[in-house]
Amino acid sequence: MKTVTILIPCYNEEASLPRLYDALTDLMKQQPDYYWEIMLINDGSKDHTLQIIKDIQQRDARFGYVSLSRNFGKEAAMLAGFDHAKGDCVVIMDADLQHPPKAIPLMLKEWEAGYEDVYAKRTDRGKEPWLRRVLTMIYYRMLQKVSNIDILQNVGDFRLLDRKCIEALRQLREAQRYTKGMYCWIGFRKKEILFEQGDRLEGVSSFNFCRLLRLSIEGI
Repeated sequence: MKTVTILIPCYNEEASLPRLYDALTDLMKQQPDYYWEIMLINDGSKDHTLQIIKDIQQRDARFGYVSLSRNFGKEAAMLAGFDHAKGDCVVIMDADLQHPPKAIPLMLKEWEAGYEDVYAKRTDRGKEPWLRRVLTMIYYRMLQKVSNIDILQNVGDFRLLDRKCIEALRQLREAQRYTKGMYCWIGFRKKEILFEQGDRLEGVSSFNFCRLLRLSIEGI
């Protein structure tokens, strides 16, 4: 039986974690043909995120965690997850449930069909401010002009990666990371699925304008 790791970076997600736990346990009940490993990466949270993660792990052994010594950012948190994930494939998703777990069975279907990078493309960006949408569109156009690889638009970190992809990404150890570009750079057989991005139900996003600008500059 194959093992599926779900990798979830967490920063100040104490309000989201109970809903996330319920959604993932429902998913695992509906997909009994896989072993499941849920890898929660505590990225130096300042609230009770780590304690809630520990409580979840105590009552459900399918959930494990890595706790970073401070807030290094989502890119570094994902690399920590790549280093510890044991699955035959790894699904990366956010803790706030804007990435719907109900899309994961479709990812698994495409993976079983032979695709090694099954990425989820947004059909709707939810209640995102219009200025952010416009700036995002301009940014990706500019990124395409300066890059010699095809950077996918409206595609984030929500995706399934085969173990081959994970091993390739683990070899890229730079500290200033732009993983969305790395997914494209490493190659492998890719397949698109579509999903509607939900709105954050609990808590507040840690990606403010300054952090997004910094990530954009690093991407370029």
